[in-house]
Amino acid sequence: MKLHNYYVYILANWNNKVIYTGMTNNLERRLYEHKNKLNDGFTKKYNVNKLVYYEQMSNVEDTIQREKEIKKWRREKKDKLINTLNPEWKDLGTAIGEEKIPQSRTPSE
Repeated sequence: MKLHNYYVYILANWNNKVIYTGMTNNLERRLYEHKNKLNDGFTKKYNVNKLVYYEQMSNVEDTIQREKEIKKWRREKKDKLINTLNPEWKDLGTAIGEEKIPQSRTPSE
C-alpha cells in the first residue's frame, strides 16, 4: 500500500494581518501557485502567500477534518498554533527550488 502525504497549512500576508488555512497533497506546488497568484480567490486578492505553519498527514479524510477544525477556530487560537512551530512567523516556504520545505510537521493538538 502506497503512503500519501497531505498537508494542512496556514499562510499569512506580509504583515501577518491576514491568514488563510488550506490543504493540499503537494505543498511545494501549492505554495508556488499562491506565490505566483495562479488561482483567483482570497489569497490572490489579499496577497496571502507566506507559509507560516503546516502539518503533514497520511490520510486525506483526517487532513480534511483538521483543515475544517482549524478554519472554525478564532484568530487567537490560530495565532497560538502558528507560534508553536514558528514564533517569528518566518516564511517556511522561501526559496522553493533552491531548498526544500523543512521535513514533516505533525499535529501538535
